[in-house]
Amino acid sequence: MQKDFDNWNETKKNIQNIETLPDFHMREIWFCSIGRNIGIEENGKHDNFERPVLILRKFNKSMLLIAPLTSNHKDLPFYHLLDYPTNSSVMLSQIKIIDAKRLLRKVRTISKDEFSIIKEKIKRIII
Repeated sequence: MQKDFDNWNETKKNIQNIETLPDFHMREIWFCSIGRNIGIEENGKHDNFERPVLILRKFNKSMLLIAPLTSNHKDLPFYHLLDYPTNSSVMLSQIKIIDAKRLLRKVRTISKDEFSIIKEKIKRIII
């Protein structure tokens, strides 16, 4: 399948020029311009190359660690099932650092309890 890198590059140029950063926090789910990526890396969809992501860590006003969400759940240790708004899974194997300029719109915040479970799963798969 041919990937649309040319349109993603144009979108990325527009994202780079964004001056006002959104106010974001850990535990929030946002739609994010994640882009068109290589191989098995998760891709965004539609005009903004977007998909929902869970914010795992805020490092400063512009740098954050995220995990993409998918509607395809797999019964594996590096997936965590959410009920957002239908069954979605956090892909713990696809965590990455992004710039806040990529954040498009906030969806919701997950509970502290659920976030603690996700953090424990990340510890288990990374260490």
